[in-house]
Amino acid sequence: MTPWIAAFIALFIWWFSTGTILMAVKYADRAGPRARRNTTLAAVPLVAFGAYGALWSANVTDIFGIYVAFLSALALWGWIEMAFLTGIITGPNTSPLPPQVAELERFIRAWGTLAYHEMLLAVALVALGLTLWQAPNPFAFYTFAVLFFARVSAKLNLFFGVPHINIDFLPEALSHLASHFRIRSLSWFFPVSVTALTFTAACWIERLYAAETAGHVTGFALLTALTVLATIEHWVMVLPIPDERLWRWMLPTPKPKPEHQTHQGGHHGL
Repeated sequence: MTPWIAAFIALFIWWFSTGTILMAVKYADRAGPRARRNTTLAAVPLVAFGAYGALWSANVTDIFGIYVAFLSALALWGWIEMAFLTGIITGPNTSPLPPQVAELERFIRAWGTLAYHEMLLAVALVALGLTLWQAPNPFAFYTFAVLFFARVSAKLNLFFGVPHINIDFLPEALSHLASHFRIRSLSWFFPVSVTALTFTAACWIERLYAAETAGHVTGFALLTALTVLATIEHWVMVLPIPDERLWRWMLPTPKPKPEHQTHQGGHHGL
């Protein structure tokens, strides 16, 4: 299997899994709190699949084992993300940001909106790292790590401020998050985060061309594609690219937004 095929598969999985989660969350959002809870519970098998797949693939280094590791990490990540978007696992702060708040207090309040979610992601990352660091096939850990650090970077960019933020896909349970975003010209953190992601993608490419087995070629191609996608998602926060069109056709007709919500930009994938 060529790296290009693996990269295309990573792109398709990113697009399809993001759209599926958004669709499930949006329909549950319209049905109310009980539907959000039931949707999250119904997706719990993803956790079992992800955990079992990561363990099973740890010693399987062929192409199939690499794909199982990659999909297992996405399954774990997808369920945690769904639990966040449905408002089941978020943080203790569910209130909008008051006006004229000092920067330190603003950070503490923003952290409070997603603290439990971030801690769960960190626990999953550490668990995968301890289990797979020395394994013949650590790609489930590598995949989850790319998603974790790219998402932390994206959230920090939203906190420090970017020109384009889209709240069209923001669920009702998380409507208070919009007040914690900041629309402004680029902060110092954006070039740092994009440079780090670009360097990471270059490292994966170097590992890809140095790989000696088809499994490793596939694994590093998947990681390269995922990191490049994360980098593009960061640029979407700066450039007026309507990436929400990638999933709009999959979702129910959005509810009318209040006039004061004028954020613009793109949604940020997995």
